[in-house]
Amino acid sequence: MNDLELKSFEIISNVGSARSFYIEAISYAKKFDFEMAEKLMKDGIDAFKSGHAAHADLIQMEANNEKLPFSLILMHAEDQLMSAEGFKIIAREFIDVYKKFKENDLK
Repeated sequence: MNDLELKSFEIISNVGSARSFYIEAISYAKKFDFEMAEKLMKDGIDAFKSGHAAHADLIQMEANNEKLPFSLILMHAEDQLMSAEGFKIIAREFIDVYKKFKENDLK
C-alpha cells in the first residue's frame, strides 16, 4: 500500500469514528444526558482533527510538488471528511434543540 492509500484510509477511519461519535451524541441528548453528549462531541472533534491532519499531510505533499495520482479511495476519504463535518454541525444543532426542550420542560 502506498502513502496516498495509507493516508486515505487514515482519513476514512478517523472521520468515520467522528461521525459515529456525533450520531451517538444526539442519542444521549435525546435522553437529556448532555454531559455524555458533550463528551461524545469532544471525542468526535478529536477524531475529526486526526482525519483532517492526515488530509492536510496530503495537501502539503502536493504543495511540495509531489504529484498525487487520481484515486477513488482519496475521493471517498474526502467525501467522508465533508460528511463528518456536516454531521458535527447537525449534532450540535440537535443538542441545542434538546437543551431548549429540557429548559422548557418539553418531552
